[in-house]
Amino acid sequence: MTPNRPYLIRAVHEWICDNGLTTHLLVDAGYPGVQVPREHVNEGQIILNVAPGAVQGFMAGNDEVVFSARFSGRAMNIVVPVNAVLAVFARENGEGMAFEPVAPPEPPEPSDDSPDDNGGRRPALKVVK
Repeated sequence: MTPNRPYLIRAVHEWICDNGLTTHLLVDAGYPGVQVPREHVNEGQIILNVAPGAVQGFMAGNDEVVFSARFSGRAMNIVVPVNAVLAVFARENGEGMAFEPVAPPEPPEPSDDSPDDNGGRRPALKVVK
């Protein structure tokens, strides 16, 4: 079964917008794949305003939330894996939903039999006639 976090993020965001409030995301800025302005990170987290008037190209997919926004007058593309989202809530009243933190995936271990590995030998070419 697919995870429900991306569906809940989209649903709560839509619910907040339908009620005329401002949607914010609380993000674990240290999670792998998060692309946010580091100068706005506080204690490893960042709060992002994702209200329609504050962002462009907002897309909440099943794997990540992406959009463009301005920070201190500078345009930036933001990428947030859904597992990095710790909460989605309304700025005005705090209504929304919090999520349990998710451990980052383990990096893949390098394979011993990689196709680029030639056992430390120099590459050799042979003329075929």
